[in-house]
Amino acid sequence: MSRSAHPAGPRHADVYPEGHYTAPATDLNELDPKVWSRTVTRDADGALTVGGIEVARLAEEFGTPAYFLDESDFRARCRAWSDAFGPDADVFYAGKAFLSRAVVRWLQEEGLNLDVCSGGELATALDAGMPAERIAFHGNNKTVAEIERAVEAGVGRIVLDSFQEIVRVAHVAQRLGVRQRVQIRVTVGVEAHTHEFIATAHEDQKFGIALADGLAAEAVRRALTLDGIELIGIHSHIGSQIFDMAGFEVSARRVVQLLAEVRDEHGVELPEIDLGGGLGIAYTSEDDPREPHEIAKALSDIVTRECESAGLRTPRISVEPGRAIVGPTAFTLYEVGTIKPLEGLRTYVSVDGGMSDNIRTALYDAEYSVALVSRSSDAEPMLVRVVGKHCESGDIVVKDAFLPSDLAPGDLIAVPATGAYCRSMASNYNHALRPPVVAVRDGEARVIVRRETEEDLLRLDVG
Repeated sequence: MSRSAHPAGPRHADVYPEGHYTAPATDLNELDPKVWSRTVTRDADGALTVGGIEVARLAEEFGTPAYFLDESDFRARCRAWSDAFGPDADVFYAGKAFLSRAVVRWLQEEGLNLDVCSGGELATALDAGMPAERIAFHGNNKTVAEIERAVEAGVGRIVLDSFQEIVRVAHVAQRLGVRQRVQIRVTVGVEAHTHEFIATAHEDQKFGIALADGLAAEAVRRALTLDGIELIGIHSHIGSQIFDMAGFEVSARRVVQLLAEVRDEHGVELPEIDLGGGLGIAYTSEDDPREPHEIAKALSDIVTRECESAGLRTPRISVEPGRAIVGPTAFTLYEVGTIKPLEGLRTYVSVDGGMSDNIRTALYDAEYSVALVSRSSDAEPMLVRVVGKHCESGDIVVKDAFLPSDLAPGDLIAVPATGAYCRSMASNYNHALRPPVVAVRDGEARVIVRRETEEDLLRLDVG
């Protein structure tokens, strides 16, 4: 029932009758543990607390909008992934989801490795003390300077993404007098059931080297002939926000087939495969993500079965959860500014943030939950669209949800499951100041990424 096209996507122009939407929850004060971090609860007055601290106090001390990250939950999820896969596999946290020096230290303390995909992420990892051998360096177009820094630092692996990069890394490593451990990223022709822009294993996209037409096999052949690199395995990543394991089964089967070809052609059994990340989290109550132990068993069973069928030794498995670790551990806190009811349609609730702190709704048509958190309410539910303060009609934070009808300017509302990609993809659109990230644990809160200031913006403007 779209009335017109819209440059931010057709969904932003949709107008539906109110009955189109899923019925509101019986109790709008209830917090679904699937979408909120583990220490989030409501106190006796109905206000949300995290790590034992009430949101009103957090808002007063740190302002809004702000991201509040539950450190205890983050660490627990790190341990869950590590325990699920055990000592015979490697878990690399995907830094692109959210990275800071504090996060790097937590990862190191909890025994996880780190996947970076830019010079800036590498610099953060090294500056925070992550041992270089526990770092994997990704990216589809690494510059020579980035490669040099990675090789000089001694990163544990570089994931090669193109024929040019095979030669580029080999030349840099040879010039520096080292032999760099590498994997080759292949695209296996699996279409993950997710948004087009985050489905990354079909052939028509920028990542990896296709299995089709023998391209990946040729990449392996070339890598095995170059002195500057040591090929240790194959990498595959099929997409993001995935709940169905069927895609991983097809991907693993095709990667193992490539390993068998390499053995038969070159007499080499590559010792590792990396199945990437992309496991989904719950953004709404309708999402049903798998637990790490379920994922670990499923992936291990798939790889073991396929290797036994091909007569191969089972390689060491690596995985790269990012969103699955940090996504559920944070929420974004906003203050309500204006409220505009459109009778028969919905109510527009404007907050003091928007697409500058969460671009995913506009970019991916992403779904989110939202709750009134500064108090409880027994008022009737009203259908709302939570929007930001930017000069775009596509500036939407939560497309459609229910909030109490007595919502008023000055109330605090929170959007859960914003730990992944929201701060990483934040912008200064309209010269907005990017929000802080505040870690909360055991009754204490501290800034780990400070709020930007107008001085920060003007300092970069040399003009």
